[in-house]
Amino acid sequence: MIGLTRRAAGWTALAPVLALLALALTWGRELPAVLVAVVAVLLAGAVLAAVHHAEVVAHRVGEPFGSLVLAVAVTVIEVALILSLVASGGHGSEALARDTVFAAIMITCNGIVGLCLTAGTLRRRVVAFNAEGSGGALATVATLATLSLVLPTFTTSRRGPAFAPEQLAFAAVCSLALYGLFVLTQTVRHRDYFLPVTAEGEVIDEDGHAARPSGARTLASLALLLVALVGVVGLAKVESPVIESAVAGAGLPHAVVGVVIALLVLLPETLAALRAARRDRLQTSLNLALGSAMASIGLTIPAIAVASIWLSGPLVLGLDATHMVLLALTVVVSTLTVVPGRATLLQGGVHLALFAAFLFLAVSP
Repeated sequence: MIGLTRRAAGWTALAPVLALLALALTWGRELPAVLVAVVAVLLAGAVLAAVHHAEVVAHRVGEPFGSLVLAVAVTVIEVALILSLVASGGHGSEALARDTVFAAIMITCNGIVGLCLTAGTLRRRVVAFNAEGSGGALATVATLATLSLVLPTFTTSRRGPAFAPEQLAFAAVCSLALYGLFVLTQTVRHRDYFLPVTAEGEVIDEDGHAARPSGARTLASLALLLVALVGVVGLAKVESPVIESAVAGAGLPHAVVGVVIALLVLLPETLAALRAARRDRLQTSLNLALGSAMASIGLTIPAIAVASIWLSGPLVLGLDATHMVLLALTVVVSTLTVVPGRATLLQGGVHLALFAAFLFLAVSP
């Protein structure tokens, strides 16, 4: 057993390093099909390693800090990826930030939440979570999404679904302020609202089932987590020309590129949230899902606002009518899911149906 544990630890330490090495060797180059496949394998390895190291860090610092570490780390590097793709000025780059952020919202609020509810209710007929914490997170996500992605469609200061500079600055300040307020609420003022609970509403002791990792191991896992996430997002960027070519060759809308990139970048959170749901820690899964959606907006919009100072060309943020309907339906369904503090297999199926509708309409608008 000790030998298996050491081999697993060695593999999770090696995978991020190999991904970073592959990133350095392939960045900015056109890859043949064989190397594309190799990069895809290393990308998958980096995702699995990121999940492992995120769980080590989360077990050391406890909830909700563990979920926050993974969500913020992924989002910060995701923002760098979005900015690099927007700055490249390729076809469809003016709407890439909108497409990727909206895809992240749909993936987290419907895909991840739906999968976790389904996984949890297949083990137990009814799963429980803290309605106060999840409700506050959902309200913040809905407000950020409306301010940043819906209002640009209706403002009149600039032609098209885009903000004027002062409007973009206002949205950026509001996004950053709301995200900061949420983090304060989650980690300091009402931390107990974001801890896992039993079906009877009692808080679960996260640290009671296993010894906490040492400080040295936690620091090593934190460093390897960051390396793995850089590898995940960087290799997703390396694969993006192949993705764009495949999307164009299949005659699909360019917005599909943003969907695929968001799916790749959010893989670590998806796997981590599923593992938590299988351990009856649905609150941890919701912390990851809603926290990632919030961070995607709350950190991307301010970064885009700053980058717009030197970026040339239009910046499309406003959603079209179809996506606004999907967003509104997601907020309504998520509210009905969160308010009772308990969920069944039906709620998981509804969220997965919404996620399937988003994917289908992305391919066939």
